[in-house]
This record gives sequence, C-alpha cells and structure tokens, in this order.
Amino acid sequence: MRVVLLGPPGAGKGTQAQVIAARLAVPAISTGDIFRANVSGQTELGQQAKAYMDAGDLVPDEITVAMVSDRLAEPDAKAGFLLDGFPRTIAQADQLRDSLAEMGHALDCCLELVVDEDELVRRLSGRRMLVDGAWVQRDDDKPETVRHRLEVYREQTAPLSGFYERAGLLARIDAIGEIDEVTRRALEALGADEALAQDAAGDQAED
Repeated sequence: MRVVLLGPPGAGKGTQAQVIAARLAVPAISTGDIFRANVSGQTELGQQAKAYMDAGDLVPDEITVAMVSDRLAEPDAKAGFLLDGFPRTIAQADQLRDSLAEMGHALDCCLELVVDEDELVRRLSGRRMLVDGAWVQRDDDKPETVRHRLEVYREQTAPLSGFYERAGLLARIDAIGEIDEVTRRALEALGADEALAQDAAGDQAED
C-alpha cells in the first residue's frame, strides 16, 4: 500500500506514521530523514540542497522530488510506503504522481488527520522542554506562533486535501483520541484492518 499522510502541525502525524507503517509492514518515510541522509551522506542531491539551505533559501521542488523518488526506488519501498511530510504543495503532488507513474506505481490513498484548530493550539502550546533544570516553552510553540504555523499550513498544504479528494484518493479521520484508537480509525479508512485480521487468522490457522 502506498500512502501519503496529511495533517496540520500537532495532529500526531509523526507518531501515527510510525505505528501505521509498522502495521502495514511498509517503511515510514519522512522528508526530514531523506534530507538528513542526503546531506550527511554528501550525495549530489544533498550537496545541491545544502547550498540552498546554507544560503537561507528554500530547496527547489525538483531537488526535493528527486531525493524522494530515489528513496521510493529503494528495495524496502517497492511493496509500499507511508510518506510523512511530502508532498507539501500541489506542484509537489503532481511531480510525485509522475515519478510513481515512471516506476509503474500509483498512490493508493491520502490519509488526512483532522483535528480542531483550538485543540492543535492547546497541544502545541502546552509542550515544554527541560533546560538547565527548568521546563521552558520553545518560541515556535507559543500560541501566536502556533496559529501562524497553522495559517501557513492552510495556505500551502491544506489545498492537497481537495487535490486528493478530486482524485478519489482522500480518506479523512478524526485524529483526537488515544493513539491506538486513532490508529484503528486509520486502518479502517485504509481498508487495511480487515486484511490484517485475515492475515492474523491465516497465521493462527498455520500454527
């Protein structure tokens, strides 16, 4: 199964990406990990990306998409993957579709985690980190900063929801609740809960 995970900051994408991918037996792939691997490995694409990053500029889509495409071509992703943090724009979504088509694949689903904005602000602004024995709030977790991050998300990334809905690939789930409960909703939306149950029954029958 090939899945894109969509959702605003604070929706729990990072946690759910790892849990859902493990249940589906596919790699959870984040753009952050891809960038770090390319930059630290000093690949040609990593060096190109670093030049933009060092200059304080955004890395062009063609470099980002090329790095993602290289990662999706690796053996562990051939049977499927869960993408977290990519695509971020409709232009990137178009390029991802084309890249997958060149590999003879297509996306199965875009899973959107839906959380009320006030709950997102509460979650993010409630985070603290320990510094010199004291719990402090990060600047980017202050309520006004969180609302700005959500505004940027609405402008740049939220349109992907409509893009994938028009393509018949969107599944929305309520992402408020215990981690296991949100995971259950996700697997149901992906149609994977029944398949996993059948696999488990088959394994028990073999035993």
